[in-house]
Amino acid sequence: MSSLNWRNLFRQTSQLQFKAQDNYTLNVRKKTKVKKQEHVKLIWIRINRREIYAQSVGVCYGQNGNNLPSAQDVVQLYKSNGIGRMRIYAPDGATLNALKGSNIELILDVPNANLQSLSADYSAAVQWVQNNVVAYSSDVKFRYISVGNEVDPNTDTAQYVNYVLPAMQNVYKALGAANLQGQIKVSTAAYMGLIGVSYPPANGAFKDNVKSFIQPIISFLVQNNAPLLANIYPYFARSDNPSSVPLDYALFTGQPNGAYTNLFDAMLDAFYSAVESEGGSNMEIVVSESGWPSAGGADASVANAQTYYSNLIKHVKGTTGTPKKPGKAIETYLFAMFDENQKSGAETEKHFGLFSPDKQPKYQLTFN
Repeated sequence: MSSLNWRNLFRQTSQLQFKAQDNYTLNVRKKTKVKKQEHVKLIWIRINRREIYAQSVGVCYGQNGNNLPSAQDVVQLYKSNGIGRMRIYAPDGATLNALKGSNIELILDVPNANLQSLSADYSAAVQWVQNNVVAYSSDVKFRYISVGNEVDPNTDTAQYVNYVLPAMQNVYKALGAANLQGQIKVSTAAYMGLIGVSYPPANGAFKDNVKSFIQPIISFLVQNNAPLLANIYPYFARSDNPSSVPLDYALFTGQPNGAYTNLFDAMLDAFYSAVESEGGSNMEIVVSESGWPSAGGADASVANAQTYYSNLIKHVKGTTGTPKKPGKAIETYLFAMFDENQKSGAETEKHFGLFSPDKQPKYQLTFN
């Protein structure tokens, strides 16, 4: 909820209190009842405001390692560090069971490999939802279902492009059949690779051959009041263009570049501009991944990662927002909980963990 809405709620509360005091026809019992109701409302506002800010940072739990702690230990590590949100990249019974009663909110992915079957067969989507959501929904706080991750017409994930939206629609319908549509939002995780123009952020736009893929997805999200998930990595923007992207600007420690004091905001606002140009003018974007590696490549160091993570957490938990979307916290998920020694790709991919596999923190961070 925006700061404006908080002010409106407090203004409405004050008006109600004044009306109760000014109306001399009210007896003492009615006055007492009104005051108690308004007092409860103020408490509710304060509690929920604290929860919104405290829970604005989550952490992605990748499992591409052969030396990681048990799911039970992982959930305990989240709880002991005050991490209130988690993302997992595929249904995992051990993790879902460990999350029961934890109050940790969850993004659950439908893996790309499952998109074709869920898009072609509604009954398959029903079964997926029953097995992986309904079976745990009384004890696990599902927040979003991310149907696919970083599907892109221009990469080797192009094979999944035609399946994303139909799979989203079937999962959404299956959640409705289970009476969970109002509790769990259905989305998909996009990434900066879909953006063709990123600077200036106000001119942000999707690549021409991406628009026919993303526009119907944006329409679906708008229709169902759901956010788009987006993976935002200033590290990769810096590593791809070191001569154009200053390191301090990527780490939140540089001088302002016009209206922008950091690359994260510029990238996120470019995404907002691109989404708006395709019909999503009032749609929220949730940052479903952002991180910095501690080893394996240029600028990948413990010192830089410490700086990035600590500054990112402070920024997204506050009410500064971005120049395009000011005055509110930014729902963000850090990538990732652990270093993953079996992660494919560049060497840096193995070193994004906030914790070592032995559960020892790599950085001094405060999550809540």
